[in-house]
Amino acid sequence: MLPASLPILIPILPELFMALSSMFLLMVGAFSSPKKGFSLVANLGYIVVIITIILLINLIDNNAKIFGSAFITDNFAVYMKVLILLSVLAIMLISRDYLVLHGIEKFEFSVLFLLSSLGMMMMISANDLLALYLGIELQSLALYVFAAFHRDSSRSAEAGLKYFILGALSSGLMLYGMSLVYGFSGSTSYESLGLVLNNLNPQGISPGLVIGLVFILAGLAFKISAVPFHMWTPDVYEGAPTPITAFFSVAPKIAAMGLLIRLMVGPFGSLGSQWQQIIIFISIASMVLGAFAAINQKNIKRLMAYSSIGHVGYALIGLAVAGIASGSTMSLAKDGVLSILVYMGIYVFTNIGTFSCILLMKRNGRMVEEISDLAGLSKTNPGLAVILSIFMFSMAGIPPLAGFMGKLYVFQMAIDAELFILALIGVLTSVVSAFYYIRIVKIIYFDIGSEPLDKGIAIEIKSVLVVTGVFVLFFIFYPNPLITGAEQAAFSLFNK
Repeated sequence: MLPASLPILIPILPELFMALSSMFLLMVGAFSSPKKGFSLVANLGYIVVIITIILLINLIDNNAKIFGSAFITDNFAVYMKVLILLSVLAIMLISRDYLVLHGIEKFEFSVLFLLSSLGMMMMISANDLLALYLGIELQSLALYVFAAFHRDSSRSAEAGLKYFILGALSSGLMLYGMSLVYGFSGSTSYESLGLVLNNLNPQGISPGLVIGLVFILAGLAFKISAVPFHMWTPDVYEGAPTPITAFFSVAPKIAAMGLLIRLMVGPFGSLGSQWQQIIIFISIASMVLGAFAAINQKNIKRLMAYSSIGHVGYALIGLAVAGIASGSTMSLAKDGVLSILVYMGIYVFTNIGTFSCILLMKRNGRMVEEISDLAGLSKTNPGLAVILSIFMFSMAGIPPLAGFMGKLYVFQMAIDAELFILALIGVLTSVVSAFYYIRIVKIIYFDIGSEPLDKGIAIEIKSVLVVTGVFVLFFIFYPNPLITGAEQAAFSLFNK
């Protein structure tokens, strides 16, 4: 009886492995000495993430639904999960030196990474509103602890408290929205919701259903730091330990963006005309705030917070294009999703590379976070100056770097969809945001520093810098792996 039921679990094998491994590593850490436990659990954590990635890759083209269609595996889920796990692996590697330096090398750090990743994987594969909510809460519980992980730092404690309060509020909004959608449609299943909404006359859609959708969008906008639900981002990014800031800026955003895409083009696809205007507003507001609010920032982590808000705005252009998903424009909607997937893939590598450089901002063994501390870096550490400048130029969207290709994709999709104003605002805000990225390069090369930064680079950070740097530099020459994966992911989302 048992062997016959085992094949049913194959689609969820990566999640099962991650969950069991997390519990195992928790026990290993609990029964090991503090110093040995941290190192042992961290090393095992790397192996767990790598094995999970391999398990996911083996699920390519293995589309399946299990648990009453509440959990779905397709190429879209595989693509987004691999992006998340690659970012988790990189951040686990670059955080090790920082944790030891600040005396917070706890084995729970790696376990929390795995549990948070598990929640994100569940979010992306959710095919039911209840499964979606369970995934969100699993990742959120770990993120609340992460934000306040440095217990002896008042800034970290403040960041954790702010994130917890506002995160609980956003979860409440989302849950209320889900209850309204269930009340007016009679189901929480994506498939049933899609059937109900497809059979409704656009004029006959209940206002309660639309209000429920708005509440769900508000909760998800918080998770991706989109305006006007961004208020937590600068303070949490600045106060949280730097590796956690790097994690917040990448993995949860990919998971929430994946969830948002599946939800909007799936069950709510027929309501594209209703939610497209909301997405366009959020996209424009995020791009404008991200461009102008970062100009006067002095703390580089705070600057990266506003930068991430702007990048979310650019990615949402693709979702606005996907809102046209009907009839002959279905291929255009697919291209809109493709542009998001390519943009988020490039964003992951660029952002992790940038934060790897930020983690090297040390003076006399202490972390420094002011942008002015980078003055004279080109003379004291020319290698770091070059690689950080490359990442800054990429984030600014300067050709021929990867960041330029990402922005080109989303702007081209907006033009193809005749969203000319959205594309124009995107280009203009990109020009404005280039100012503060290039200002950092100017400080690195032309300002005179009072005291040089420390020169030592941990092997883990050096490895991540090499991989991300090569990707950003040479993506334009060999974009096929990322674009092919994104195309397969977008195709699977629209071809059930």
